[in-house]
Amino acid sequence: MEREQWCEGCGVTLQTENPEEQGYVPASALEREHIICRRCYRIRHYNELAPVEQDPSATLRLLEQIAQADALVVQVIDLFDISGSWIPGIHRHIGNNPLLILGNKVDLFPKSIKHQRLKEWVQGAAKDLGVKPVDVVLTSAAKGTRIDVVAEAIEKFRDGRDVFVIGTANAGKSTFINRLLKEFGDEGEEAVTTSPYPGTTLDAISIPLGDGKHIIDMPGVVRKDRMSEWVDPKELKQITPDGEIKPKVYQLSEGQTLFFGGLARIDFVEGKRQSFICYLANGLYIHRTKLEKATEIWERHRGELLSPPKNPDSLPKMVRHSFVINATMKEDIVISGLGWISVGSEKAKVDVWAPEGVRVELRSAVI
Repeated sequence: MEREQWCEGCGVTLQTENPEEQGYVPASALEREHIICRRCYRIRHYNELAPVEQDPSATLRLLEQIAQADALVVQVIDLFDISGSWIPGIHRHIGNNPLLILGNKVDLFPKSIKHQRLKEWVQGAAKDLGVKPVDVVLTSAAKGTRIDVVAEAIEKFRDGRDVFVIGTANAGKSTFINRLLKEFGDEGEEAVTTSPYPGTTLDAISIPLGDGKHIIDMPGVVRKDRMSEWVDPKELKQITPDGEIKPKVYQLSEGQTLFFGGLARIDFVEGKRQSFICYLANGLYIHRTKLEKATEIWERHRGELLSPPKNPDSLPKMVRHSFVINATMKEDIVISGLGWISVGSEKAKVDVWAPEGVRVELRSAVI
């Protein structure tokens, strides 16, 4: 290759020498007007997924460039996993640039939930994290919900400047950019490669705007404290909601357990009979059993009846998180990258088991 070229789909530098390395294209592909690497081609045309080893420090170095620029920063967060899709220390990366928060995947929430309630919830979460955005806009990049409102907000707050779109891996950045371009720009094939596997965008991708400025899609920041980063690509769709969540309600008595596939489990250790309302991907198998039999069933059936994962050894060891529910208000037990269980109608002691390193926390109820 005589000059350096980049994949339009994921931003990686292209090369024609080694098919096993990132950025490979056959030499003949370099004659095309729009060039994408072999990995992007396979994702788009064959839905082929494969994990990619990324250097988190390289991604953070790219983010550090934003503080030196004069631009609007749009952070895309996954409303289904706010804490897990937040970029730690974001205020250090963006400098004095204004921050617009885009709450993505609003379509996953029951239609009865008021948008204003969700918006206030996001604003409160941002405040707790020490950030004051210029605005919060809710959308569904996949469905195109309120994309016109998003476009108006970006145009208003960018004020003739470049736009950096940032977020953690799999929050929906690239899907959002493609939707924006589809609605207001090119009608052709997607500009940025998307897939359900974290880390699809490998380098910054710059897309020109009409006034000489650019939208820059930054690589997703990979966080290892989410379930989605540990699940095999082929099984990821089983835990990733793709439509409105249908809450599953279980009336549990003390000494009962719920298994969420073979990924996590919740033990009702102590308390009066009460509701455990599960907000998870509709297709994820939930199994109820007695706590006294739970360990035996887990060890015998994990990877078969209790799946995903088909290969339990692919996950870190399970660790216990203990919570005391005071019943002063409704609360959510959040398993990052998987979903949450709403509790709090009665006092209770609950143990949650999840792979080591996956964030498990208690928060005030969203719904």
